[in-house]
Amino acid sequence: MTSKADKRGRIYLPKEIREKHGRKFRIVELPSHVALFPVADDPLAAIEAEVGDALADKDLDELKVEAREKAAREVADERNSNDRA
Repeated sequence: MTSKADKRGRIYLPKEIREKHGRKFRIVELPSHVALFPVADDPLAAIEAEVGDALADKDLDELKVEAREKAAREVADERNSNDRA
């Protein structure tokens, strides 16, 4: 699917996409592309629905640190693979 930004920078998302993923997205700029990630109205409830009680015994601060470290590794890996290309 291809979409073009208008003069004001707006991008049209087809109805099927909006119905499936909602109307709120996080825009993430990566070294090789830009990605849209749907944001739930209640992100915590969405996470709990996905993982159930798998994180019940986890410390929130530890989860944040782990998530940031993993994200940093993934970005570094993508940069390295783009540098090799």
